[in-house]
Amino acid sequence: MDVQRRPLLATADPLLLDDLLRLATAASTEVTVAHTPDRALSLWPRAPLAVVGADLHAALRDADPPAGRHVVVSRDPRAAATGGARLLLLPRDESILVDLIARASAPARAPAPTVSVVGGRGGAGASMVAVALALAGERTGRSTALLDADPLGCGPDLYLGCDHDPSTDPRRRTGWEDLLSRSGRVRWRDLSVGLPGTPRVSVLTWTRGREPTAPLPAGAVRAVLSSAREGTDLVVADLPRSFDPATTVFLNRSDLVLLVVPADVPSVVAATRLLSRLRDEARTVRLVVRGARAELSADVVATTLRVGLGADLPSEPGLARLMAAGSAPARRSRSPLARFADRVVSGLPSPEGVR
Repeated sequence: MDVQRRPLLATADPLLLDDLLRLATAASTEVTVAHTPDRALSLWPRAPLAVVGADLHAALRDADPPAGRHVVVSRDPRAAATGGARLLLLPRDESILVDLIARASAPARAPAPTVSVVGGRGGAGASMVAVALALAGERTGRSTALLDADPLGCGPDLYLGCDHDPSTDPRRRTGWEDLLSRSGRVRWRDLSVGLPGTPRVSVLTWTRGREPTAPLPAGAVRAVLSSAREGTDLVVADLPRSFDPATTVFLNRSDLVLLVVPADVPSVVAATRLLSRLRDEARTVRLVVRGARAELSADVVATTLRVGLGADLPSEPGLARLMAAGSAPARRSRSPLARFADRVVSGLPSPEGVR
């Protein structure tokens, strides 16, 4: 890491320094250390963040340090910061400090666009649409995170054919069940090492054989989603039909939510039960109608549900054959599903410096 992007840790307290170095490691961030006020003052102008121990705070404040982002840290609950500085107490505020350190060292860039997909009913094909979007991102050269938030689904890794990815060491493979207690900072490049996928698509799902024992915690979802949006060029989420706190986090942070509805009356009725909440929680909702026919067209479904029509996808009998043969759907440019996914992705903002 460029030394000029390294956060500064300023303290002469060895116990406090041990804590700060441990938290910097948790943030996967290299730091610069200053043990004296003079050394801290010399490094301060180049640091994106100065983490000042309470033991050096008074001396540095009196020396009139350069303007810059800084926080005061103490292990003593009786400590108090002055001069408008923010005070963090350890261990209470460890997760906050980890996040500050990691964000300070990250190059400024817009978060990756995020598209969430939810089925109007079970088996609507939402996972297939999510996989198609991820593959469309791959075709444009975007590094893509495909997040499976539905613990009761088959998993998008199955559609991609990477459910037994030999390139992922089984001992290091990461699933949602490994992240349930996570609420602090996690770097995507560290997390993605244990994820199956393709060269440009990383899939976070539930490990087969380890049944989900609890719903996804909202804190874990916030940590992972923030990491994916900062560390990739496109995030696609495959959501359940339930509105638990974790699903709400995805909806709140999505640039676009696609509601997938087969063109039949039971599916339309089932989809109506989702729409009020989707409209409350999501910024933009669009309808994807599958298998429309003359007696129930995509336009009629959209009018009935009062949702903007994003796509009218015809039936593709070949999709079932592809999946039975272990091939991913929507890889062929002639596929209507692939063309739709390409159109959606091409309309999304392109983060600077596509990886």
